[in-house]
Amino acid sequence: MKFLVEVPNFGRWSDPHVFADFAREVEQAGWDGLAVWDHILGGDDLEVADPWVLLTAAAIVTERIRLMTMVTPLPRRHPWKLARETATLDLLSGGRLILGVGLGWPTDPEFTRFGGEEDLRVRGEMLDEGLGILAGLWSGEPFAFQGEHYGLEQVTFRPTPAQKPRIPIWVAATWPYERPIRRAARWDGIVPGFFSLDTDEYTDPTPEIVEQIVARVREHRTSNEPFDVVLPGDPRRAVEFEEVGVTWWRNAWAPFSGISHDDWLGYIPDGPPGN
Repeated sequence: MKFLVEVPNFGRWSDPHVFADFAREVEQAGWDGLAVWDHILGGDDLEVADPWVLLTAAAIVTERIRLMTMVTPLPRRHPWKLARETATLDLLSGGRLILGVGLGWPTDPEFTRFGGEEDLRVRGEMLDEGLGILAGLWSGEPFAFQGEHYGLEQVTFRPTPAQKPRIPIWVAATWPYERPIRRAARWDGIVPGFFSLDTDEYTDPTPEIVEQIVARVREHRTSNEPFDVVLPGDPRRAVEFEEVGVTWWRNAWAPFSGISHDDWLGYIPDGPPGN
């Protein structure tokens, strides 16, 4: 199992210098990856940074750790613009980028304030089309696309990413909904979330639930390539989930995590379990 550290792209992390220094510390402590959220607005008074600038700063000062978004709301971005950004960053980092994607949450204010799509089902359709466009543009071959939400005349994007055949894609999937699990199975990893859209409450995952998620992914998976299962929580619990198929563990801080920011930061220099 590998271990990543995850932080928001706002507050103290909105300063690229602070983020770069943190990335260097994360690598030196022995962590395997660094993830950053992809938000554009958390409130009019909140300082927010662009995640691609933050990850660029991290790529320059590190050599080993994987760099990733957790997660990019693809329906809020132009897929062709994202294709350019990700391919460039993958080249800069020497092939260390992982792209986490999802529908985007919360809808308000990040979609409502900018005239974005508010319907989650439609955003799901946009996500599927956008992923197909990313893969097509990353190929470096002539590519055209016509869908319900996006249309591209034939175009060729070069240079291609450093990673072949493409940058790995992890897909966020809220348990127990089936459609996001099927979507994730078509790509390279799943980032299950345990937040109820009906009750606005989080639940703690259990090995039994994760085992069900892995089984559903296998039902829909058509490729024999490696597939990542990425779970959040206290790293000390990681060992009990490795047995049911979890490959990456997210040591994340969030405003609602129940631990102070300073206390959480104090654990980072110790590195992941077993380090």
